[in-house]
Amino acid sequence: MSAFDEDLFLKGLEQRKATLGAEYVENNLAAADDFTRPFQEAMTAWCWGFGWGDNVIDAKTRSMMNLSMIGALGKMTEWETHCRGALTNGVTQDELRAIIHVIGIYCGVPQALECFRVARKVLSEAQPD
Repeated sequence: MSAFDEDLFLKGLEQRKATLGAEYVENNLAAADDFTRPFQEAMTAWCWGFGWGDNVIDAKTRSMMNLSMIGALGKMTEWETHCRGALTNGVTQDELRAIIHVIGIYCGVPQALECFRVARKVLSEAQPD
């Protein structure tokens, strides 16, 4: 933690765990090595501590914004992770559908289809058997 403020990292770690789940975050950090650890620390401090660390925008709205932006970029692995986090932050299935509709309008039908495919997977995993 030499490159970043420890308090910002800890604030980010708390928010990251609250959204993505403690087990996911701990496993992700444990898998970091000397090559990737500095990025993990920076991302936790900057994205989650600084970016998510204020109370100006609530976590649900931030999740909805993230899904829109990550969907627009077509980064589906990250979209899947943030889809799970969005459900944790209170995004409903109807809101998820509406977000994907907007992605389809602005980014194209193929991208919306990818988002629907991933969302269905995440929603099926979230449903109890």
